[in-house]
Amino acid sequence: MAKLYFYYASMNAGKSSHLLQADFNYRERGMATMLWTAALDSRSAGMVRSRIGLESDAHKFTPETDLWAVISAAHKVQPLDCVLVDEAQFLEPAQVWQLARLADEAGIPVLCYGLRTDFQGALFPGSAVLLGIADALVELKAVCHCGRKATMNLRVDDSGAAVKQGQQTEIGGNDRYVALWRKHFSQALNG
Repeated sequence: MAKLYFYYASMNAGKSSHLLQADFNYRERGMATMLWTAALDSRSAGMVRSRIGLESDAHKFTPETDLWAVISAAHKVQPLDCVLVDEAQFLEPAQVWQLARLADEAGIPVLCYGLRTDFQGALFPGSAVLLGIADALVELKAVCHCGRKATMNLRVDDSGAAVKQGQQTEIGGNDRYVALWRKHFSQALNG
């Protein structure tokens, strides 16, 4: 029985490298996979890229992409053994349900990787639905500068000061975000 998985973590936890390792494991055994990433992330240019240098080509999804239609059509041409989605926090709620349908009706395991919360500690809409309906939730670990498990994503400006207001989504890496445990996150926002 195929399942919908959600691997979530703060920034710098190795979500993309974990996805790429899972993809490699399937392909090494001669199995067919399909990788997806958010078109919104202009840094990726149709690639799943990890900070440690691993990368692979991927399809790009937009809010309008009908993942059920595109993936099930591809599955009819060449049966897929797994679908892997990076930047899953950017999925629309309806797209999460489409991925669940792929697991439930097409029998394809779907592995989603993404952030749980934004820079203000609020759930992303796609992550909220994944947390609600995924068959398996797996927390990957990042480390705060103090050594504790980091669970929050602090957005910083060019001088390293905490950003308290703004759009939920701003693409960036280590230049814009710092992974912290909740206490240090709260201190940075309220300090």
